[in-house]
Amino acid sequence: MKPQLFTNVRIFDGEGTQPFPGEVLLEGNRIKTVAKGGGISRDGVEVIDGGGNTLMPGLTEAHSHITFTNIGKLKELGEIPQEEHTLLTLEFAKLLLDSGFTSLYSAASAKMRTEVVVRNAINAGRFPGPRIRAASPEITATGGLGDERQDHMYHTGIELIADGADAVRTTVRRCIREGVDTVKINISGDNFVRRKFGRECSYTEAEVAAAAEECHSRGTWLSCHARANGAVKLALKHNFRVIYHCDFIEGETFDLLEAAKDDIFLAPAIGIIYTTAYEAEPWGITKAVADHMEMYTMLENCSKTYGELRKRGMRILPGGDYGFAWNPLGTNARDLEHFVNIIGFTPAEALSAATKLGGQIMDMPDLGLIKEGYLADLLLVRGNPVENVKILQDRDNLIMIMKDGAYHKRPGASAEAVQRQKQVVSVWQ
Repeated sequence: MKPQLFTNVRIFDGEGTQPFPGEVLLEGNRIKTVAKGGGISRDGVEVIDGGGNTLMPGLTEAHSHITFTNIGKLKELGEIPQEEHTLLTLEFAKLLLDSGFTSLYSAASAKMRTEVVVRNAINAGRFPGPRIRAASPEITATGGLGDERQDHMYHTGIELIADGADAVRTTVRRCIREGVDTVKINISGDNFVRRKFGRECSYTEAEVAAAAEECHSRGTWLSCHARANGAVKLALKHNFRVIYHCDFIEGETFDLLEAAKDDIFLAPAIGIIYTTAYEAEPWGITKAVADHMEMYTMLENCSKTYGELRKRGMRILPGGDYGFAWNPLGTNARDLEHFVNIIGFTPAEALSAATKLGGQIMDMPDLGLIKEGYLADLLLVRGNPVENVKILQDRDNLIMIMKDGAYHKRPGASAEAVQRQKQVVSVWQ
């Protein structure tokens, strides 16, 4: 392919500043030149007229669950056979790329090797999809978030049950053996299980320490579900890389997080809280049920907690537990709007969190910016998302999607072609 020259574009480079008019030249899978105002030679290049639209980096989903197939209950995931589940995951991986997400950092796979296999297939070029940091299933204690078993009937969902330090070690070793990039531990409970459970730890320090020792000794990343204040402290003490939620932190925990801000990433996962509070009534979660689950308290806490953490310079990324029936995959860009309306980010800051910080959480120092030498993960967006981040929620507004220098959607391609892609939500469809 000839070098590609994008002209007549408004460039949002990912740094969080206002877009500027200019031109961008690509060679191979890299950005060769970024010229404010323009002036790049047209010799030997293919010129793409951007029509005055916005050229920006591809988005990163920092709390990805592409194996969560828009289910109503976690145990439904255990009922999907592995083969069908892999095909569904490939469908949803493509949907996320169709939605402008060129990178996914997983917050857990529903089954052990599903994300590993899909990651490898995408990397080999056999299927379209974002680059993926594949995760383990959610490692949880008996009675913790994800334990779907009952004494009178066996269920399974997304979990690997491990009780006691030795069992945790064995489980973590198994996950690493099977090729995951990151291991997920559910240190705290969750109000989706029972009232106030999100304020409690479901693992002991000895169990958390065992998981951390195994991962650190083998060079594998650690992430955690940690709503409780004590759970966040344990994650910090044992050097977890990604801490999700942080809903009920207080006191010195803010200072402890700030002290570790260069070593950790945070993602509040606002999406699932918001839709459970306001949009889940068709699935039986009425306003009264949502209030009993403390969804409105958690939204209020999210605004206060992450407003404060933002002021302290923490690396906070969008990603909202998409993959439930009332919070479906493909709507992930809503979290950008939540960052603006609930936490107080400017639109440019929210976009930077999903692009520049996305490259950092993916551990790819040449990803997430429109900058010379960086990978060509690019979106051409109709309009200006810095003025209105909501436009990224409409896939019709994505005129062009490029990952690693290759077009997934070429400029001028019919937007309807993406819209017509069927969202498979059942193994029988």
